[in-house]
Amino acid sequence: MASSGPTSGKKSLNTVTLLFKLPYYTQWGQSLLITGSEPALGSWNVKQGLSLSPVHQDNELIWCGKVSVAAAFTCEYKYYVVDDNKNVLRWEAGENRKLVLPSGVQEGDIIEIRDWWQDASEALFLRSAFKNVVFNATEGVKKESQSASLNKSLDPEDIVVQFVISCPRLESGSTVVVTGSNPQLGRWQAQDGLKLTYVGDSLWKAICVLRKSEFPVKYKYCQISQAGNSSLELGPNREVDIDLSSPKQSRYVVLSDGALRDEPWRGAGVAVPVFSIRSDEDLGVGEFLDLKLLVDWAVNSGFHLVQLLPINDTSVNGMWWDSYPYSSLSVFALHPLYLRVQALSDAIPADVKEEIQQAKKQLDKKDVDYEATLSSKLSIARKIFNLEKDKVLNSSSFKQFLSENEEWLKPYAAFCFLRDFFETSDHSQWGRFSQFSKEKLEKLISEGTLHHDVIHFHYYVQYHLYMQLSDAAAYARKKKVILKGDLPIGVDRNSVDTWVYPTLFRMNTATGAPPDYFDKNGQNWGFPTYNWEEMSKDNYGWWRARLTQMAKYFTAYRIDHILGFFRIWELPDHAATGLLGKFRPSIPLSQEEFLSEGLWDFNRMSRPYIRQEILEKFGSFWTVIAANFLNEYQKQCYEFKEDCNTEKKIIAKIKTSPEKSLWLEKEDSIRRGLFDLLQNVVLIRDPEDPTKFYPRFNLEDTSSFRDLDEHSKNVLRRLYYDYYFARQENLWRQNALKTLPVLLNSSDMLACGEDLGLIPACVHPVMQELGLIGLRIQRMPSEPNTEFGIPSQYSYMTVCAPSCHDCSTLRAWWEEDEGRRSRFYKTVVGSDEEPPSRCTPEVVHFIVQQHFDAPSMWAIFPLQDLLALKDKYTSRPAPEETINDPTNPRHYWRFRVHVTLESLLDDKDIQATIKGLVTSSGRSFPGKKVEGADESGEKLSKVQLNGKA
Repeated sequence: MASSGPTSGKKSLNTVTLLFKLPYYTQWGQSLLITGSEPALGSWNVKQGLSLSPVHQDNELIWCGKVSVAAAFTCEYKYYVVDDNKNVLRWEAGENRKLVLPSGVQEGDIIEIRDWWQDASEALFLRSAFKNVVFNATEGVKKESQSASLNKSLDPEDIVVQFVISCPRLESGSTVVVTGSNPQLGRWQAQDGLKLTYVGDSLWKAICVLRKSEFPVKYKYCQISQAGNSSLELGPNREVDIDLSSPKQSRYVVLSDGALRDEPWRGAGVAVPVFSIRSDEDLGVGEFLDLKLLVDWAVNSGFHLVQLLPINDTSVNGMWWDSYPYSSLSVFALHPLYLRVQALSDAIPADVKEEIQQAKKQLDKKDVDYEATLSSKLSIARKIFNLEKDKVLNSSSFKQFLSENEEWLKPYAAFCFLRDFFETSDHSQWGRFSQFSKEKLEKLISEGTLHHDVIHFHYYVQYHLYMQLSDAAAYARKKKVILKGDLPIGVDRNSVDTWVYPTLFRMNTATGAPPDYFDKNGQNWGFPTYNWEEMSKDNYGWWRARLTQMAKYFTAYRIDHILGFFRIWELPDHAATGLLGKFRPSIPLSQEEFLSEGLWDFNRMSRPYIRQEILEKFGSFWTVIAANFLNEYQKQCYEFKEDCNTEKKIIAKIKTSPEKSLWLEKEDSIRRGLFDLLQNVVLIRDPEDPTKFYPRFNLEDTSSFRDLDEHSKNVLRRLYYDYYFARQENLWRQNALKTLPVLLNSSDMLACGEDLGLIPACVHPVMQELGLIGLRIQRMPSEPNTEFGIPSQYSYMTVCAPSCHDCSTLRAWWEEDEGRRSRFYKTVVGSDEEPPSRCTPEVVHFIVQQHFDAPSMWAIFPLQDLLALKDKYTSRPAPEETINDPTNPRHYWRFRVHVTLESLLDDKDIQATIKGLVTSSGRSFPGKKVEGADESGEKLSKVQLNGKA
C-alpha cells in the first residue's frame, strides 16, 4: 500500500492517518489519484495529488493510498484516472466530496475511508432539475453538523463506523435508516435500524460503535416514508469487514456508500415551441406567461417536464426569416415576440387597451404572422413605455436588473439602435461603429443623446421579458415541473456576439452538417464556426456566461447538435449548400499520403470534373450553359468562369446575368445542375495549406470518381474511410473533453445532447462518461442497418421520442410513405396485415405507449403527437403541423396549435388518457399512484390497431 503526498501538520499537532480505498478497474497504463482543496491532497493540482496503488482483494481491484494530516483536518476532494505522466484521462462525476473526520479521533489513529466511484448517471440526480424541482425532498429538513459525535469512550475492541449515503430521490417527509445483521442496526428490522441524519447536499450520515467480534456486518439502507412505510434498497446486501490480522488496525471506518440503490427513475414531458402555443390572452403568438397554463396541463397529464425551443432574440433581418429560432441576434437577450403587452402596466389607457384588443382579433390566425405580430407588440410597448418610463426606470427592481445584466444588455441595446439606424444588422456596414469598443459603446448609450430613449426602450422590453419568464419559471418549479431550454450551436454572423467578440468566431466560414437523414445534400446553417483556441484563453468565458444566463430560467437544457463540440462541419462562406465541407478539427489527408500510393494528379481530383458528355445532361441547352458559365480549357474539358466558380456566385449570376431571359423558366433546374457540376470533385483542397486535402462526402456518387482507374478508386475508398471513421476519433474525443465539461460545470442544470446524424464512435462513450443524456428518435435509429429504432432496447441515459421539431409529426410521417408504413407495421407492430392509411388514434396510442414503456430516463413528446391520441384534434392536415423542414434554409417557423391551452385544460378526457399511459408505464414518482389516471390504458393489440373487432 503506497504512502505518498505531502503531510499536513507535525506530530506535535496531533496527527492521524487517512487511508483511502476505492474499488475501480483500470486499463493498462492507467492509475488513480486523489486531489483536493488542501496541500496534503495537492491543492487541486493533479500533478501534486495523492497517488494510489492497486491491491487485489477477492475479485476486486482496490486502489489505496494514505496520508498524515491534523486531527481537525477537513477538505474537499475528487478521484481522477491518469496516465503514467499524470495527465487526466477522466474524473468522477458529481460535486466534490467533503471530508469531515469523526470527532474524538486521537493521535496516531487510522481513519479508513472506503469510497465508491461517483458515476455520472447517479450524479444527474444532484442537478437542479431533480434536486430543486422534481424531488426537493430535503427542503425544510433540518441540516445537522457534518461531524458526528460519540456518546461513549472507546476501548481497544471498538471500531467506529460512519455510514454515509446519498439520497437525492428521497420522497418528501421521508427519513433514512441503515438496517443490518447486528443489534445496533436493528437485526434487519427497519423500525429498529440506525437512524441517519441529513447533513446537506442530499447526504445522510450516522455513526455506530461496533465490536471487532461483530465483523463482518451485512447491511442495507432503507427509506421510511412520512406514513411509516419502509422501502429497503435494491440489490445484494452491503458488507463491511476489517482486517483483524493487521498490526495497525483502522479505528475508524468511513463508509461512503454512493447512492441509495433504487429502481431507475423515469419521467415524461411535453415539447412545444413557445410561439406554437395558443391562449385566450396571447397576441398572435405564444407568450412567456402562457407557460403557466402549459405547466398546469403538464401536471394534469402526469408530466414532470416542459421542453421549449430557443427563446433568444433573432431580430436580424427585420422580416419573417427571423422566425428561425436558432439564429440568435444575441445569446443573452430574450425575444420581444414573447412579451405580454397587457402585463406591462396596471394603468394602460383605454385607447391602448382598445388597440390591444383589435390586434388580438387581427392576429388570431391559423399560423404565426411573425412580422405583423412583432411590429404590433413593439408599437404597443413603446406607447406604454412613453407613459411610464420614469416610474419603471427609476424603480429599484429595474436598477438591480440593469446592474446584473449590463455586460450584455448595453451592447445589445446599442446594437439594436445601430441596426435600425443603418437599416442593416451587417455591422461591417456601420462605418466607424463596425469595430466595437467599450469607449464607443459608452458614448452611444450615454445620457443626453437624442436616441437615449431608444436605448432605454430596449432595456425596458428586456426587463419585462425577464420578469415574465422568471414568473413562469418560478411557477413551474413550484408545480414540480422542469422547464427545459435549448442551447443553439451557433449565432447569426450579423449578431451582437460577433460584433462584441469578433475573435471568438471564424467569420470566413459557415457551420452546417454533412448529408444525413435530414438532407442528402447536407445543411448549411450560415453561422460562423467557433475559434475554440481563442475561446479557451479565458476558459470559455462566453459559454459559461451563456449557461449562467440560461440557468436563471431553466433547470434543464438541450445541447443543440452536440456533435459540434466534438467536431463541426465547416464550410467556406461562399458555399450555399452543405456538401463541400470538412470537419474541424480534423487530421487532413496529406499530399505525401497520395504520392506514396501513386496518386499525383491533384488538380484532376480537386477541380470540378466537367466533360462535354456530362454537360449533355442539360440537353440541347448545354451550349448555352457552357457559353455563359464555363471556359473550355482543353478539348471537351471545361472549368467555371471566375464570376461563377462558387455556389453563391452561381446564384448571383443566374439572377443578374444579362442572359437570364434564356433560362427564366428553368432557373431552379439550372442552379441545381450547375451545383452538381461544381460539386463533382473527389478531394477538397485546404484553402490555408494547398498540400492538405479532405475527401468530398459521398465521393463515390460522383462521375469524377467513377471515371478514375481502379487503383485510384481503391486508394480513395481506403483514405475516405480512414478520414471519416478512423483517424479522427481520439482528436474528437479530446476536443469534446476540453469543451463539454466547461458547459456542464457552468450551471446546475440537467444537460441533454441532441446526438442525431453522422455519429462518430467516440460520441456515445464520452456522453456516458460525462453524464450527458442522448436523444433517440424512432425513425432515426443510431444502430447501423436498422430502419426503425426499438424503444424497448434504448439505454437508460436517453430521451426517447416518436418525432421532434426537425422532422414531420407522427401523423404526417405515418401517412406520407405507404411502403415505409407497411414495413413499420410488419417489423415493429408485428403484423402482416395492411396497415391503416390514416394515422388513427389507435396507431398513435401504440407508438406513444412504446415510448412511455421504454427504459429511457425521459420520454418527451411533441404536443402534436399527444393531441393525435384523440380524433377531434386531427382535423388539420398533418403536414401543416410540422415545425421545421431542415431541407429548406428559408423555412417559415410559424406553426400554432389550433386549440387554446384553456380548452386543453378543460378537456379532462385527453389529460386522463395521457395520465393513464404515464401511470401504466411507471413514469411517475416511485410508489405513488397518479390521481385521476385512466386505468383502462392497456396495450393495444394488432387487431385493435387495424380497427377490426
